Amino acid sequence: MTSAEASEKIRSLRDEINLHNHKYYVENNPDISDRDFDMLLKELESLEKEFPEFYDELSPTQRVGSDLTKGFEHVVHQRPMMSLSNSYGIEDVNDWFERVDKALEGEPFEIVGELKFDGTSISLTYRHGRLVRAVTRGDGTQGDDVTANVKTIRSIPLQLQPGDWPEEFEIRGEILMPWEVFERLNAERAFNEEPLFANPRNAASGTLKLQDPREVARRHLDARFYYLLADDLPFDTHYRNLEAAASWGFKVSRNVSLLHSLQEVDEYIEHWAEARKGLPVATDGLVFKVNSIRQQLNLGYTAKSPRWAIAYKFNPERALTQLRFVSFETGRMGIVTPVANLEPVLLSGTIVKRASLHNDDIIKELDIHQGDWLYVEKGGEIIPKITGVEKSRRESGASAIEFVTDCPECGTPLVRTFGEAAWCCPNQYGCRPQITGKIEHFCARRMMNIDGIGEETAELLFAAGLVERIADLYDLTEEKLSGLDRIGEKTARRILTGIEESKNVPFERVIYALSIPNVGETTAKRIAHAVKSMEAMRSMSEEELTAIPDVGPIIAKCIYDFLRTPVNEDNIRRLTEAGVRMSLTEEQMAPKGTSLEGKSIVISGTFAHHSREEYKELIENEGGKNVGSISKKTSFVLAGENMGPSKRQKCETLGIPMITEDEFLKMIGE
Repeated sequence: MTSAEASEKIRSLRDEINLHNHKYYVENNPDISDRDFDMLLKELESLEKEFPEFYDELSPTQRVGSDLTKGFEHVVHQRPMMSLSNSYGIEDVNDWFERVDKALEGEPFEIVGELKFDGTSISLTYRHGRLVRAVTRGDGTQGDDVTANVKTIRSIPLQLQPGDWPEEFEIRGEILMPWEVFERLNAERAFNEEPLFANPRNAASGTLKLQDPREVARRHLDARFYYLLADDLPFDTHYRNLEAAASWGFKVSRNVSLLHSLQEVDEYIEHWAEARKGLPVATDGLVFKVNSIRQQLNLGYTAKSPRWAIAYKFNPERALTQLRFVSFETGRMGIVTPVANLEPVLLSGTIVKRASLHNDDIIKELDIHQGDWLYVEKGGEIIPKITGVEKSRRESGASAIEFVTDCPECGTPLVRTFGEAAWCCPNQYGCRPQITGKIEHFCARRMMNIDGIGEETAELLFAAGLVERIADLYDLTEEKLSGLDRIGEKTARRILTGIEESKNVPFERVIYALSIPNVGETTAKRIAHAVKSMEAMRSMSEEELTAIPDVGPIIAKCIYDFLRTPVNEDNIRRLTEAGVRMSLTEEQMAPKGTSLEGKSIVISGTFAHHSREEYKELIENEGGKNVGSISKKTSFVLAGENMGPSKRQKCETLGIPMITEDEFLKMIGE
C-alpha cells in the first residue's frame, strides 16, 4: 500500500468509526456488531502503526467512545472506567491465560469467571453505607450523574445492610432491562406507533438518560454488580469482595465461578455458550479476571484495558428463515440499499423481520433467489445479518434477485462510480429521502442540535412544503408549525428554540451538518481550522483544498463541486443571512501560547484535571506537538496515573523526562 492509499484508507476508517461511535454511545442505535466494530478499529490501529506519519490526536484509536449527553451534570471518575480487551475464540482466552502465567512468573493464580451482561455501565459511590452518587461510564474519564434515576431501580440498595463495608467505596455494574420488561415496553411503543428499541441494552441506556425519574421507575430496570473499588477493601481477592458486596445488599450474579485451571476456564465457556439462553436478562459474553487484587496490581494496565482481565464474546446466534421479498431504500447520500424482508424468526431474544443486504455485490456473492431460505445471524446480538443461503430448499425455477436500475423513490436511473460497490441516485436535490435525510442530519445532536426534528418531523415538514432545503428551517414560525399534525404548541416552541440556539453552533459542526459528500466529523474539524471561514473555503481551488490535512483529491473535488452547485450556494447564503456561524470565533483564531513551542510530547496514563483529549488540545494551543511514541526526539512525557511500565522503562533508557500532571499545568501557567 502506498502512502497516499494509506492516507485515504485511514481517513475513511476514522470517519466510519466515529460515525459508529456516535450511533452506539449517543444515539443508542448501533448499526454494526461489536465484532465488526472491533475489526474496523484493529484495522485502523494496524495502519496507524505502519504509517506513523498520519498520526492524529483526534483518531478514534486515541479515545474511548462517549455517552455524555446534555441535561446531566458531568462528573469526573475518581478511578477511570477502562474497557476490556475483547476476544472471540477460546484460543484468544487461552493465549491471555498463558500471558498472565508468564507475567506472574509461575506464581499460582485463580481466575474468576463471570457473565458479561449486555446493559449500560454504571458506577455507584457509597459513603457511610448510603448511596451518594451514580455516574455513567461516559468516555471512561467522566460520565453523567444519573443518581435520581438510579434511585428508582429497586434492585439497587440506597442504604446498605449491616456489614464490614468501607466508609467510602465505589461499585461498578450494569443497568439492565429484563427480557420480559423489554418485550412489554416494545409492545407499548408499537401500539403508540413509536420507534422500537433494537435490544434491551439500548432500552436500558435510553431509559437511564430520561429526564423524568417517574418514567424511569415505570420501566422496571434491574442491575448486576461485578467490581468493588476502595482504598480499604475488605478482602484481598476479587471473589470474596463480590461475596461481601452481595451480603451488603447488592445484586451480584449467582453464576460467578472461581476457576483454578485453563481446563476449567474452557469448560466455563462451553457451558455458558448454551446455558445463557435461559437467563432472564441479556448477555453477550463472559469476563475472566485474575482473582488476587495484589496480582491485578502487579499485572497492571495497557493504555486502554487491564492486563488482568479479558472479555470473551459469544458467537452470533444463527437461524434459518424464508425470504419474503427484497426492498430497495434510498438514503441521505443517495446510496440505494437492498433489504431482505423475512418471515419473522426469533433470534437472541427478539423477532427479526428485516436484514440489510448492503449492496449488489453481496446479493450476487450470496446468490440469492426469490423465496430462498436464508441463514441470518445477529452480530454482537444486535444487527441482523444474512450469512448464507440454504440452496437445497430453493424452489425450481426461482429467479435471481436483480438490483433495481432506477431509484425506487424518484425513478432517476442509478449510477455506480468505478471501483465502488454502491449504486446511487444522482438526483440529490429532487429525491425525497435524500432531501429529508439531509434535513434530519442537519438537525441532529452532533451537527446543529435542533431539538424536536428527527426523521418523522423532517418528513412531515417536507411533505407540508415548509422545509425543502435546510435553510428553510430558519423561516419557520410558530404559526406555520401549529397547523401540522403531531406538532403541538410545546413542540413548536422547542423546535424554534433549537433553531435559534443553532446559530451559535461552532463553524466546524456547521461544515459537518451541510452533508458535503465524504466529509465526516473529523475532516470537517480539520477543514474549519484550516480555512477559518466559509468565504475563504469557497474561494479555494481544488489544489488548495487538497493541501488541508486529511483532505485528499477526492474529498477536495467533492467540496469544490458542492460549494459551486447553485442549490448549495443559495443554502449557504440564506444560512449566513439567518445568522448561522460561518467562521471560527475570535477566540479560536486568537494567537496561541508559546510555552511548548518546538517540543514533541507523548501523553501516557490517566489524569485528574483534564481528559487526554483536552491535554492534547492544550499542548497544540501552546505550540507543542503531540506524538504517539517515545523516541530520542521526544522532549518529555506527560505522565499520568497507570503509565505503562514499558513506556516508563523506555523513558529511563533514553533519558526522557517524565512530567507529572501538576508540573505540566504549572509549566503552561494554568
